[in-house]
Amino acid sequence: MRRETRHTGVFTRRALLLMTGQAALLSGLGARLYQVQIVDGERYHTLANDNRISERMTAPPRGRILDRFGVVLAGNQQNWRALLVAEQTDGVSATLDRLSKIIDLSDDERSRIEQEVRHHRGFIPVLVRDFLTWDEMARIEVDAPSLPGILVDVGLTRTYPRGDQMAHLVGYVAPPNEADVDNQPLLALPGMRVGRAGVEKFHDLALRGTAGMVQFEVNAVGRVIRELDRREGVPGEEIGLTLDAGMQTAVIDRLDGLSASAVVLDCRNGEVMAMVTNPSFDPTLFNSGVSQAQWSAWVHDPLAPLIDKATRGLYAPGSTFKMTVALAGLASGALTPQTEFNCPGYLDIGRTRFHCWRKGGHGTLNLRGGLKNSCDVYFYNAAMHAGIDAIAAMGHRLGLGTELDIDLPGQRVGLIPTRAWRRAQGHPWELGDTIVAGIGQGYIEVTPLQLATYVARIATGRTVQPHLTRRIAGVAQPGAHPADWPDMDLPEKFLQVVRDGMWEVVNAPGGTAPHARLADPRWQMAGKTGSAQVRDVSRALREGGHFDSSKLPWRERPHALFVCYAPFDAPRYAVSVVVEHGNAGADTAGPIARDIMTDTLRRDPAGRMTAPGPVVAENSS
Repeated sequence: MRRETRHTGVFTRRALLLMTGQAALLSGLGARLYQVQIVDGERYHTLANDNRISERMTAPPRGRILDRFGVVLAGNQQNWRALLVAEQTDGVSATLDRLSKIIDLSDDERSRIEQEVRHHRGFIPVLVRDFLTWDEMARIEVDAPSLPGILVDVGLTRTYPRGDQMAHLVGYVAPPNEADVDNQPLLALPGMRVGRAGVEKFHDLALRGTAGMVQFEVNAVGRVIRELDRREGVPGEEIGLTLDAGMQTAVIDRLDGLSASAVVLDCRNGEVMAMVTNPSFDPTLFNSGVSQAQWSAWVHDPLAPLIDKATRGLYAPGSTFKMTVALAGLASGALTPQTEFNCPGYLDIGRTRFHCWRKGGHGTLNLRGGLKNSCDVYFYNAAMHAGIDAIAAMGHRLGLGTELDIDLPGQRVGLIPTRAWRRAQGHPWELGDTIVAGIGQGYIEVTPLQLATYVARIATGRTVQPHLTRRIAGVAQPGAHPADWPDMDLPEKFLQVVRDGMWEVVNAPGGTAPHARLADPRWQMAGKTGSAQVRDVSRALREGGHFDSSKLPWRERPHALFVCYAPFDAPRYAVSVVVEHGNAGADTAGPIARDIMTDTLRRDPAGRMTAPGPVVAENSS
């Protein structure tokens, strides 16, 4: 009995120990379950979702650029592209090896991809190939299980519906470089582009937008099962320009393949209606990458298609500068409208002879006659009376040789020289320098945009500033009313005598630009011719009677210029035309400016051409 009692006690103690152990195990298990499901439940839920859900940022649509009537100048178009997410691969090189069996990857492409992977965070997709064909996209999707980290995505590419017509103005975009990405991580996203020229560059930040996010459900090998959620990026702001796309096309047609530039400016508010540089280039090539052959062709083209001649081309203004000399003389008191000089066809200063363009001379002329006949000798004398510093001050006042407040990057300032400038070069200012400055030669350099601004200021008497941006995100921008531009503080009688001289250039018998006269009797135009030499012409050649600049090699012929505004009695538009090596402003640039002005005046408020009618100049007697 005692033995049985002893065995029962042993069993009871063992059962109790076993039950205690089981209870402890269950308690530990329960505690662990509580820890996993309750305390750390959210974390494990997130980890599970991270295995099931793939998230990635998406590039926002770049803002559109429109003309004044809503015509798209820069937009976006969908295209297929292949992306690589480094952290989802089993090795970038191995994945690229497998992908190269499906689509050809050049050594340069692989080098670029691997470099971007090294510089970007692992979760940021890197662009492998843009503009995939349908067959390429389909082959990648079929082989997706063997291509971990490779995604096919619908991206946006920048398009320019007007092609080369707006290239210098609207500009272009290109992939960001390392410095861009370091300054703005958003630019690491595939499809992001950076404005490199024109409006695209000036308004780059406003055009970029804000990134979006896409969530995908993926299987164990990372293949996309379905899209769970998409938060679209905020598109960049829409930029509305002052440009008239139809007018831009009309101006290009008038330049007809010449190496030239032309600007049409609204005198009343400074809006740039058209600004053309010819020849041009295709801006879309920069988005996908310019080939070495194409770049070499552009760089070595003697007509320099990559240079925006309207804002970066520097030219001697020639006789178009004579209004500056006239106003400098009037404002300084060195001249009056009645001041006369005699022109025998030359001016001798010491042993140097300065010729007039007209070999036999013009006789005795007053200021209006000097402008009408574009008499060089008159303005040699006028420049000596006014002095170079007064001329430079007036040139700057009129917008020449100074930085204009236009919303474009990279404009060149040019130069209106002064005595101080010449001293800084280590040379004294000579009298001959003043004389040649009187006809817009020597050291003077200006841009076609400055010339259009110059004429607008003479026409209105206000310090008009050219501008391109009309609206940003639908909000009108300042600078659209005449009152926005202060008075130039020049006596109206001085401005009027210069305007009258410009009117006679085009409309009076004997004026230098009869071929620029408007055929439509509703309008009259005031203008000024200019021919700017690009090489020295010796005294022997000039006096030999056989010199003909039109027979020189093209690169040695003078540039042809013409500036004008119309209507004369109520100035609305200013136009400048520069034809490189066009020889004579009256014969080459004048008729082009006439046709551009006629097209501009005939456009109705909606930007359409009215009935064209003939554009024929009336010959003066």
